Amino acid sequence: MARVRQSGSTIARRGPGGPAALLAVLLAATGCTPSAGIAPEDNGNIPSSRPAPDGELNNRIGALFVGDLDGQRACTASVVDSPHRNLLVTAAHCVYTSELGRLDNMVFAPGYRNGRAPYGAWTLESITTDPHWTSDEDPEYDVAFVTVAPVNGKQIEDALGGNPISTDQGFDVPVSVTGYPNDHQDPITCTAPTKKFTDTQERFDCGGYTNGTSGSPWLTAAGKVIGVIGGYQQGGDTDQTSYSITFDQRVANLYRKATG
Repeated sequence: MARVRQSGSTIARRGPGGPAALLAVLLAATGCTPSAGIAPEDNGNIPSSRPAPDGELNNRIGALFVGDLDGQRACTASVVDSPHRNLLVTAAHCVYTSELGRLDNMVFAPGYRNGRAPYGAWTLESITTDPHWTSDEDPEYDVAFVTVAPVNGKQIEDALGGNPISTDQGFDVPVSVTGYPNDHQDPITCTAPTKKFTDTQERFDCGGYTNGTSGSPWLTAAGKVIGVIGGYQQGGDTDQTSYSITFDQRVANLYRKATG
């Protein structure tokens, strides 16, 4: 499906490409390649993604590149509200793998479109993941918070604003999911309700979410982030069904750790 995720030791779908490409560049943290996977029962009735319109909320979402803007595109991330105004949220498998460790040689390009980065490139500084992820890549903890360095003395949230993290919202919540498939120059988006997958994982059914969309934020109508593509199967095994861990106390604790 389109994220940066891995299954076992094989780099799977929603990230930078295949394992050889990643390791050759020394770094792409995760990739994905479509495979058969488990399709939802209502698979024949799901909507398809469309090009994402330009606008304030979508401009807070961007692509992660390996090294610099000329490097390999890896995942999707977004700016979230934080006390230090320098925080992004993405999937943990986008920025840490057991094989490569921390994948912090990346830059974030918010609002990236058609080969252009209108808001510049922001260098990753720190990465916060749960110990359950760093120890054994537990899919129940596939979320990460990342800080970025200021550009021209300005923090990223001062330049673009940030969406608040919200937890314990339950299931069946309409969300818009915007992300960057590696085979597109522009982001895609889709709106659909979240659905319960397990007590701690949820899914979002919409076609088109392939490699590169790992880490895409799940935004409510009020602009709150209640998920990111990741979790089960590192985000999904087909381009039509995406997963996220449920944003609950696990994410609230990680956010506090990242902003403390």
